[in-house]
Amino acid sequence: MRTRIHALAGAIGLLCIFVFWTSTMLTELFASYEAIALVKATILKGMFVLVPALAIVGASGMAMGAKRKDALARSKKRRMPVIAANGLLILLPSAFFLASKSAAGEFDGTFYAVQGVELVAGAANFSLIGLNMRDGLRMTRRIGTRPRPAKTTGMQTGHPDKEG
Repeated sequence: MRTRIHALAGAIGLLCIFVFWTSTMLTELFASYEAIALVKATILKGMFVLVPALAIVGASGMAMGAKRKDALARSKKRRMPVIAANGLLILLPSAFFLASKSAAGEFDGTFYAVQGVELVAGAANFSLIGLNMRDGLRMTRRIGTRPRPAKTTGMQTGHPDKEG
């Protein structure tokens, strides 16, 4: 049950970040200032879904992986503090700042500088969470690792039974 909750919360978190990032890009490129302000306000409200989802993922992941020492578990454990710091120190404050600035109609250089930082940080978290999800699926054997191609010495040139 804990594994399912962990996976569901992770999927919700990844989906939220994807929707926030994509809606930001689309409105910034193609929509009005009013639409941008609406997206920023909606993203801020969406934090009430994203933050608990990521907290559940982090807590359940740490509980399930507490005794694991394998390479996949170590990789996931190294990524989690980066994801959390990125979210709490960059993404969450940016969401408040950008919602406030856009609600006031202040689309100035500061707005766009913070917007750029938020987009980079969001893409980073999306990537890191995606890697953690992939590694989690490998750990539960829901997906396997790709087989590596056999190394050749360059001497074989055709069928192994024939000289070549």
